[in-house]
Amino acid sequence: MAKFHANGKFLLSGEYLVLQGARALALSLNLGQSLEVTTINDSNGMIHWDAYTPKGFWFASIFSKHDFTVHASDDMDKADNLSRIFKAIKSLNPNILQDKNDYFFTTRLEFDKDWGLGSSSTLISLLAQWANVNPYELLKMTMGGSGYDIACATASQPIFYQLKNGKPIVEKADFNPEFKDKLYFVYQGHKQSSGKEVKSFKERAQKLEFSSEISEISKISENLIKTTSFNDFCALLTRHEEIMSRCLEQPSLKTYYPDFQGVIKSLGAWGGDFFLAATELSEKEVKEYFNKIGLNTIIKYEDIVLSY
Repeated sequence: MAKFHANGKFLLSGEYLVLQGARALALSLNLGQSLEVTTINDSNGMIHWDAYTPKGFWFASIFSKHDFTVHASDDMDKADNLSRIFKAIKSLNPNILQDKNDYFFTTRLEFDKDWGLGSSSTLISLLAQWANVNPYELLKMTMGGSGYDIACATASQPIFYQLKNGKPIVEKADFNPEFKDKLYFVYQGHKQSSGKEVKSFKERAQKLEFSSEISEISKISENLIKTTSFNDFCALLTRHEEIMSRCLEQPSLKTYYPDFQGVIKSLGAWGGDFFLAATELSEKEVKEYFNKIGLNTIIKYEDIVLSY
């Protein structure tokens, strides 16, 4: 049996503009997804796939290991997606699945599948690890995106991520703030489609010039790890929101929580998934505030982010 693991992610700075070359600050999480691959002493030419979430069984598929035609599944959309990924893997590494055995793949997601912490990116990373192919190439051939989440999947601490001439540049980021006890991640209650958001932004970016915004966002990313002042950190987050609000022509998230005593920063695609709440309120006060408006998934920074 072969075992693999990939970490989930948060994008602390650089959302959207990372696609245009901005330097982003990304966080690897201690929650991710695992993959187990075993061979079966059958020669039917089949791949069996079982997927689980923390709540239990998720979906199953059976497809050909030769042409990846789906033979059976309780979720054809997911099965078709897996088929496309395997076809891409085979083109990148023609030597895989050449033996006579059947295969059994089992994935186990370690977070709620609706949280947007990287169920897709961890899958790409896991299969790239198994097949010994370039995960960024596999991402490009399948789901697309900047690739920061692929970098987070195998990182052991926060990272800087940047695209230069279309190539990913990954650097370790010395980010372990003394005020991390003042940082919380709050789930908004619905998942945002990153693929749709990426496509929409790329179409908008073709018409507009964001060079000054890219430069300032990159500087904010760098300054976020330098400051030891919580107030300065919050000011950087606020400025980041102002810039992205202008780029996206959308109101910043804080406008929806005007009476919250602290800063609220969008993470990743605006309008869904988690956001960061930075505040000097006590943990009890933070939970009471968000629980009162129906947001019940609140995670402390130090309970989910991989540190060093």
